[in-house]
Amino acid sequence: MPEAIKRRVLLVDDAVVVRKALSLAISKDRDLEVAGTAVNGRVALAKFAALKPDIVLLDFEMPEMDGLATVRELRKIDTRVPIIMFSNLTERGASVTLEALSLGATDYVTKPSNADMTATLEAFSRELIPKIRALCLLPEIQTSFAPAAKPRVQTPGIAIPHRPRLLSPVQIVAIGVSTGGPDALARVLPSLPANFPLPIVIAQHMPPIFTSLLAARLSAKSALPVRECVSGEPLTPGCAVIAPGDFHMVVSQEDGLLVLKTHQGPKENFCRPSVDVLFHSIARLYGARALAVVLTGMGQDGLRGCETLHGLGARIYVQDEASSVVWGMPGLVARGGLADKILPLDQVGAEIVRAATTQIAARTQS
Repeated sequence: MPEAIKRRVLLVDDAVVVRKALSLAISKDRDLEVAGTAVNGRVALAKFAALKPDIVLLDFEMPEMDGLATVRELRKIDTRVPIIMFSNLTERGASVTLEALSLGATDYVTKPSNADMTATLEAFSRELIPKIRALCLLPEIQTSFAPAAKPRVQTPGIAIPHRPRLLSPVQIVAIGVSTGGPDALARVLPSLPANFPLPIVIAQHMPPIFTSLLAARLSAKSALPVRECVSGEPLTPGCAVIAPGDFHMVVSQEDGLLVLKTHQGPKENFCRPSVDVLFHSIARLYGARALAVVLTGMGQDGLRGCETLHGLGARIYVQDEASSVVWGMPGLVARGGLADKILPLDQVGAEIVRAATTQIAARTQS
């Protein structure tokens, strides 16, 4: 049998120890190979056409041409190649990362601060290699991500045929998103009107610091206020609230009042915040009156929550494969036959508004 074609990785980092650790981590995956290395963005751009990489790993702090400038120039010559940025868990690192994502970077990983080669290699193998595989459309190698139920034939943007069921008026919108999420949210939330009548709760896989800066950036672009959750705050219609990095967010009821709570319980699906944790709390309090939206992301976070919500009669919308950076999370929900609609990203906002409008009409008629 012919040998499988390996995905080619271009490493761009001025640190020798990082390039060595990356090369070692990549060499341990039989489906990947290092196409070449570069010490800064200028060298990377000069090599790019000849190397034809399938993915680029890019540092921020480099001499001559830094990461942001490289993303800008690289997107002028190739709009599709995935770019993973290295970031630091600092406010400046988070801010620069979000800027890179807005310029066209695909995803990011936090750079290990430990100079020890073994620790750096382990961190890259654990955090980075799965992202490279997902963005290069290679199969998931973690056996914990089991396949969902048998797929159904589906048409993007069209309601999926289920057994007939009555749809209850929607009273909350819950969004789960991961890889590609900042860009997806930056397109969905600004499409919602200032008078949107429902509370919106969001679980985006991100570390601390990043989520507060993401909320501020989204709020500046949206008619709706967008903020990071403060534990104990009341659930507010017409406001989007994002789970803080490294905290689960849930909706709870206290003395008859619906409030948002955060906690640092065990990770679910290797994630905190977890979409499943949020969705299960929504299911307990809202049942069929919830709308769950699963956008782009790798892994299976949100699948179990959607199974519970679907069983209770809630509506579930997912982003389609063509517009997703990674069709892992939404794809598993869709293939499990749990999605009422599979939508291109540019239609998600309008369908959320439609669900909210239907709710108002139902209230008026009741």
